Amino acid sequence: MKSITVFCGSSFGSDEIYKEQATLLGQTLAKQNIQLVYGGAITGLMGAVADGALNAGGKVIGVLPHFLQSKEIAHKQLTELILVETMHERKTKMNELCDGVIVLPGGYGTLEEFFEMITWAQLGLHKKPIAVLNTDGFYDDLIKLVQTMVDKGFLKQVNRDMLLISDNIDELLEKMRNYEAPTVGKWISKEEV
Repeated sequence: MKSITVFCGSSFGSDEIYKEQATLLGQTLAKQNIQLVYGGAITGLMGAVADGALNAGGKVIGVLPHFLQSKEIAHKQLTELILVETMHERKTKMNELCDGVIVLPGGYGTLEEFFEMITWAQLGLHKKPIAVLNTDGFYDDLIKLVQTMVDKGFLKQVNRDMLLISDNIDELLEKMRNYEAPTVGKWISKEEV
């Protein structure tokens, strides 16, 4: 893996551990010579993961829609900042630039980005690992909900198993390196999206 997209909150949350783990993730990616791709802001966990990578000598690409430049406040020290028009263009560009995705704590936007990436994987539009850094059990209830989707017949176990989860950064990266996408038939082609 040469490049990983990280989706996370534009705020810090209520516990210092979220910022600490975001910073550590950025540092770890830089030390392993993995480029960070993220939402381009200097605020919250987004800024923490970028600063962690930059301060450790890593390369960081931010992708930010024009209309969020003033709200999320673009990071000025990035290796590269790519400005796009829409949120969908943002996700598409971030997907194009990465070999895998890690999700940190966040709100609605983070969940929306996460679910779109895992849905694209489920549909066979990419074969990249999608991973959740479950810091301090932040995503425990979501993980239970995903299992309920399987138990109630709305999600196949093979698609549940696509989701890589750990509360340890090194373990999560190892799972991502060893990930093999399921061999399921594609429902649609990229051209049909």
